[in-house]
Amino acid sequence: MAVDLSRDGRLTASGHENGGVYVFNNDAGRMVYSLSGLAKPVRTVAFSPGCKRLAAAGNAGIIALYDMEHGEHVANLSAPGNRPSWITSLDWNDTGDYLLSGQLDGKVKVWDVARGACVATHSETDKALWCVRWLPPTERALGPGMGKGERFCAAGASRSLSFYREATGI
Repeated sequence: MAVDLSRDGRLTASGHENGGVYVFNNDAGRMVYSLSGLAKPVRTVAFSPGCKRLAAAGNAGIIALYDMEHGEHVANLSAPGNRPSWITSLDWNDTGDYLLSGQLDGKVKVWDVARGACVATHSETDKALWCVRWLPPTERALGPGMGKGERFCAAGASRSLSFYREATGI
């Protein structure tokens, strides 16, 4: 249901309907990790920059984080609430400090990985989001009266692209 390639091309991760997450070494042509932690379908997987972590998420509504040196489940990221929405997309920022998630309920969440907390939620639409991506960092002001900052984009069932400037100080 999901696949990601590490930035250095060394590893491939796949997410499956049974909740399985598998990591393959592309040079050796073999599986190196079979990761546990998710019992429901995995709809998205994403390697961090530098390939230190792998994030996986899907129908369970939580984000599982795995250490890629030892193949261990190290953390879960989840927002408080009774019924978490399916997570359909994940993307790491360039430093690997923040993770972006897109959800079936139309919410985009920004996660501080070190704190293990959601630091911002954007909910412009109630329609499903299929893909979220950080935009490349910029050293120039984003517009008149605006400072520098992280930016990201979301696309989904609303048939439009939404661009965001993160204003929470990340």
